Amino acid sequence: MNDDQTLPRLSRAMEFPGLPVPPVRIVHLGLGAFHRSHQAWYTQHAGDSADWGIAAFTGRRPDAAEVLSAQGGMFTVVERSGNGDSFEVVGSIVEAVDGADVGRLVELVAAPATALITLTITEAAYAADTVQSDTSSTPLARLVTALAARMAAGGGPIAVVSCDNLAENGTVARSTVAAIAEDSDPALATWIEANVSFVSTSVDRITPRTTTSDLDVVADACGYRDAAPVVTEPFRNWILSGEFPAGRPRWEDAGAVFVDDIEPYENRKLWLLNGAHSILAYAGLVRGHSTVAEALSDDLCRDAVEAFWDEAARHLSDEELAIPAYRRALLERFGNSRIAHHLTQIAMDGTTKLRMRALPVLAAERAAGRSGDGAARMIAAWVAYLSSTTDIHDPLAIKMQDAKTLDGEHRTAALLALISTELANDAAAVSQIHRQLDSFAATTTHA
Repeated sequence: MNDDQTLPRLSRAMEFPGLPVPPVRIVHLGLGAFHRSHQAWYTQHAGDSADWGIAAFTGRRPDAAEVLSAQGGMFTVVERSGNGDSFEVVGSIVEAVDGADVGRLVELVAAPATALITLTITEAAYAADTVQSDTSSTPLARLVTALAARMAAGGGPIAVVSCDNLAENGTVARSTVAAIAEDSDPALATWIEANVSFVSTSVDRITPRTTTSDLDVVADACGYRDAAPVVTEPFRNWILSGEFPAGRPRWEDAGAVFVDDIEPYENRKLWLLNGAHSILAYAGLVRGHSTVAEALSDDLCRDAVEAFWDEAARHLSDEELAIPAYRRALLERFGNSRIAHHLTQIAMDGTTKLRMRALPVLAAERAAGRSGDGAARMIAAWVAYLSSTTDIHDPLAIKMQDAKTLDGEHRTAALLALISTELANDAAAVSQIHRQLDSFAATTTHA
């Protein structure tokens, strides 16, 4: 790591001397690399960015807030293409806060100037068990506490914008928030229904974890020390659908698209990009690969991706989706070996992800009288991966360990029950998935 203390530390005064700090009008939950490469980047590139500052709250740990606070919220976005790197300092985050600081969250959400709450809290955070009495225990429970304060303060209408990889993510956010509110205060639930808009989005920008070598790259190229850069691909996409009763930045200036019906775009992203990522992660890890680019170069992994894409494409018929071009672009993006998108990162929370990526395509194919082998192969790769590792990161990890004590199709059925009881009770489906494990088991490199 480049620890040359003669280099200045990135700061707002260094990058934007004399310019006023944008006022906080957006509160974000889930301060991480993706938020900084995506929503924060779009906000900086809005034509009215000077009017829209972001207060971003961390999720599980305070680390990112501490590092960014020392830099006045400033960080470098490194766009990494096959031809080299480009560097840009982003300053739209004007306050970085420990997610455990519910008091500050309440204060900001209650403020009349706050117009938006954006979310990147991961798919697992929307599970039904977020309905808990401890209002500091989960991001959405904390959000409900803050919305209660806004109601009490007469703060007026506000929009909640989910940017997580969920189909109909705005609808899911609405139902979860409503359930938590109803459980704590029916009057609050009524107020939320009347005053809070839930916007659905489809987000897309591959953003792997930052490494210490990335910090060195920034220091050498830019001449300053940045402890919080993010590395991402040049491609970016943001599609939104919903109402913004208190206004929003001009994100369309940066290429965001606003549509009436977001479902086709959500499905394109969830099935083609995220579905392929899941296949490459599980099959790739079983076959000894560590990154997306490595797995894509393996014929078995790529063939599995293409077979799944063929199935999914049958249910993405809108010509505006430009599926052939989208598939070609994905292959180019996945093949960018300079973006070290690690498969272990993608493999996390498989039970939540497969419900959205594999099951809808499998169900649609079977309803059309076809086998759905491509989607079944994704699930089989997941089963093979779970059978080959003890390092499992998933909300249902304990139940997975119990299932792994079984043998043969009984193990397969027990694991399938964690994503779909209907599928687990379908003997033909269990046999279909179990048969596909052989090609993975023969090449397992894990102990």
